[in-house]
Amino acid sequence: MAVKSVIEAVREAIREEMARDPKVFVMGEDVGIRGGVFLATQGLAEEFGNDRIIDAPLAEASIMGIALGAAFRGMRPIPEVQFSDFVWPSINQLIGEAARTCYGTHGALQVPMVIRMPYGGGIRGGLFHSQNVETHFFHTPGLKVVAPSTPYDAKGLLKSAIRDNNPVVFLEHKKTYRLVRGEVPDEEYTLPLGKADIKRTGSTITVVSYGLTLHYCLEAAEELAGEGVDVEVVDLRTLTPLDTETILESVKKTGKLAVVHEDNITGGVGAEIAALAAGQAFEYLDGPVVRICGPDVPTMPFAQTLEDAYMPSPDKIADGLRKLAAY
Repeated sequence: MAVKSVIEAVREAIREEMARDPKVFVMGEDVGIRGGVFLATQGLAEEFGNDRIIDAPLAEASIMGIALGAAFRGMRPIPEVQFSDFVWPSINQLIGEAARTCYGTHGALQVPMVIRMPYGGGIRGGLFHSQNVETHFFHTPGLKVVAPSTPYDAKGLLKSAIRDNNPVVFLEHKKTYRLVRGEVPDEEYTLPLGKADIKRTGSTITVVSYGLTLHYCLEAAEELAGEGVDVEVVDLRTLTPLDTETILESVKKTGKLAVVHEDNITGGVGAEIAALAAGQAFEYLDGPVVRICGPDVPTMPFAQTLEDAYMPSPDKIADGLRKLAAY
């Protein structure tokens, strides 16, 4: 067991899977000798060569199209989108093609590819380096969407995603890369896709989150514990498929639900979870479902004051939970 950062866990997962399976390769902008802008692939070009760690032009449509074709031929590509903000030129390859291939071929053609995307704000990245894009893929049948919060989860889920025969959008919150550290086993392990994790048990309120805001929820829960509010924190880890069983079991136990995410509030993951609770746990609810999310503005502002206004924070989450507890 060793303490690692999220980015170290991601790099370790890629290295181990490339060593295990020669069909796994990486392609993207600056992933080679530079090791990626966040150093996720640092050292891998020297270890595996330029045939398996492939520097690509600034052309996301080509990166995704080549990866898709390679997946059709039985390879297991890991295309990296340097920032999730840059994914839009490749949307047809992802939503129009990859997501529909297995369904359209009656399972005859599989798409074993993992699309890694650094996403999210809190780093002063401004309009074009801070976007939250998960809802676009969460809404699309045929894609699996993973959003880990810890190094342990990042490594175990990424290894499972690489071995999966479906296209997986793997979201890595940029601010967690070096901020969040935790124990990672030395021995081989994987984590199942589609299974949430209860990061803190409680009996008063259920809070569901993922990514960076998961850690803010834990901070808020610790603060409220001193006020007699016992918060259970559920880390989704996988957005699609959604672990409805864990969510509903928690809500039935606590009777109150809050959903926290950085993405826009309207039509997001939180809205789906709110509908799930209203439809399948209505008689257990002792208060309204609360969503503490980013506002409906086009993207993350650059100015520190505006970014702070946009981002959920431990204080904002704690205030929302206090009001829900008092309802």
